[in-house]
Amino acid sequence: MRAPKIAVLGSCLAAAIAVAGCGEAQVGDPAGAVVHGSSPAGAKSASSGGGEAPAAAAAGSGGAPSGTASVGGAAGAGGVVHEVADPEEAKSFPVPASVHHRSASSPSVAGEAAVAAGAPSDAEVRRELGEEEQAKAQERAAQRRVLTPVAGGSSVGGKGTIPIPTNVPEAVQRVIAGGNAIADFPYIWGGGHASFIANGYDCSGSVSYALAAGGLLRAPLVSGALAGWGEPGPGRWITIYASAGHTFMEVDGVWFDTAGRSGPYASRWLVSTPSLAGYAVRHPPGL
Repeated sequence: MRAPKIAVLGSCLAAAIAVAGCGEAQVGDPAGAVVHGSSPAGAKSASSGGGEAPAAAAAGSGGAPSGTASVGGAAGAGGVVHEVADPEEAKSFPVPASVHHRSASSPSVAGEAAVAAGAPSDAEVRRELGEEEQAKAQERAAQRRVLTPVAGGSSVGGKGTIPIPTNVPEAVQRVIAGGNAIADFPYIWGGGHASFIANGYDCSGSVSYALAAGGLLRAPLVSGALAGWGEPGPGRWITIYASAGHTFMEVDGVWFDTAGRSGPYASRWLVSTPSLAGYAVRHPPGL
């Protein structure tokens, strides 16, 4: 039985390197280890005019056409999550893979640059946040939600980034910095799956990059795998919403999502709440 397994693995690795199509992810490693397979037959990408996913989009995103996605990612034999095309892709202003945006820095670099001088450690924040401090933190988060959108859209205006607060755990600061680092990158289906360093990101590639900047992931995860990652329910600082087809998150009261942007290079930080129906709700342990 070993020979067929080795042959299949070799085929999957070759496919991932050559063109597109993450379609499978192993669930269960809290640090985010993932094995990519091939994209489902017939999966289409809006960024390529409705045809097959562009060859330059390294490893397909999560997602399924409406009516076919299994919420949370239906796990097959061995805990494999099968992915299909992102149903929110049309709202993400996809661009052809032939459009070459600059490549992102490593998420660890983006996260390291975020930490404010004198910022409290995670342990200090947890120790010092009593009920009164927690109420104040929630009030400040609500104030940060009052962000100016781009005219006619939901994306944060200005430079497209949001302020990095100093009164939150260091990991949260780093996640926000990671989101800021790729806020204006184009949407490319499958972008950010073969590597954190890419010139465009889809929904799960974007969320994975930001989480990696916070030191919470070692490897990118597709949306169906994120639906089973971490711990169930909303978090205090970070809450991830994921299904077999799409994923986004709320970070310290601000939404981070590829869908709902106002243009191909608009920010991933949004001022309005996306629809939350049909998504698994997860959070990083301790956050």
